[in-house]
Amino acid sequence: MAKILLVEDDDNLRELVRARLEKNDYKVETACDGYLAVSMARSFAPDLVILDLMIPRMDGYTVCRLLRASGLTELPVIMFSARSGPDDIQRGADMGANAFVSKPFEPEVLLAKIKELLDAKAAKEQATSAGMPPQPQPAKVSA
Repeated sequence: MAKILLVEDDDNLRELVRARLEKNDYKVETACDGYLAVSMARSFAPDLVILDLMIPRMDGYTVCRLLRASGLTELPVIMFSARSGPDDIQRGADMGANAFVSKPFEPEVLLAKIKELLDAKAAKEQATSAGMPPQPQPAKVSA
């Protein structure tokens, strides 16, 4: 069962997304601010992070950058925000995000993006454990 860290400050949305993810057999932990997100990413060791941009105490861009700087370079991060202009998406990519899902969102879109990123991570881990050199991945963020 894949573990997901959901970082969202809106209580209702956080619980709605958590319920949807758990219904789809993901183990979910949540954080409601940036400092808690960084701490939980280290202690919970998620397989993927869904990260709101506009969270208290430290914005999502900074959280993503700190996760990457702390060595969590292979951890898939989905930026999850109502701020979804081209500049926001590009800044997310610059900070190390793998994907961007705009709010309001369709649950199927979020679930498909999670599956895509987890499948890619698993394939990369499998290739590495089989002794194959990892294939370089283009640095792009998909919307």
